[in-house]
Amino acid sequence: MKAMILAAGRGERLRPLTDTTPKPLIYAGKKRLIEYLIEGLVKAGLTEIVINYAHLGEQFPEIIGDGSQYGAHIQYSPELDGGLETAGGIINALPLLGDEPFVVVNGDIWTDFDFSILPNSRLAGDNLAHLFLVANPMHNSEGDFALDLAGHIQLEGNPKFTFSGIGIYRKELFESLDNSKRPLKPLFNKAIKENKLSGEVYQGQWSDIGTVERLQELERQIEN
Repeated sequence: MKAMILAAGRGERLRPLTDTTPKPLIYAGKKRLIEYLIEGLVKAGLTEIVINYAHLGEQFPEIIGDGSQYGAHIQYSPELDGGLETAGGIINALPLLGDEPFVVVNGDIWTDFDFSILPNSRLAGDNLAHLFLVANPMHNSEGDFALDLAGHIQLEGNPKFTFSGIGIYRKELFESLDNSKRPLKPLFNKAIKENKLSGEVYQGQWSDIGTVERLQELERQIEN
């Protein structure tokens, strides 16, 4: 199974840090955000990794290289500055991801998620993707999705949870879509209507590093 780290975002809310450094390459403690993710994937045996980039993207191959320093094989999927958004970035990278289901992880999160559970998760039957949800953080208190008793994601329901930015996808989710700028949410909504989007709640540590304040909070957490 291959993995993709989404790293093309501009990171407006983390300025001025992101004026000179792409968000996933910012340090949190002694490591860059993306290094925690790469190490977590490699530890789980997911060593074939694709990273997309746009804003200041030339820094990724300069700093991360071919992945050998982490025990990984890393390929890059460059995009024009401004990026293709989440779905567009995945579609652009599909030639590198192959025909089998693949993992996608947002490059601006920090988590203790055990990626070794991914090959054995519930991406089965007609499901086009399997998403991991987390308890709603303060900045997304209303949540994104609910889960029904069968483990399918729904747009409405109670309680609602927040999408963690970790999921497993089949390439069929992106079938017949051209290589252009587009977000993931409309694709999720279509799969939900077809009852083809499954999920589960992850209860471990997870942080979305979207602002300087959240980055500082994570650094305090790591130091302790």
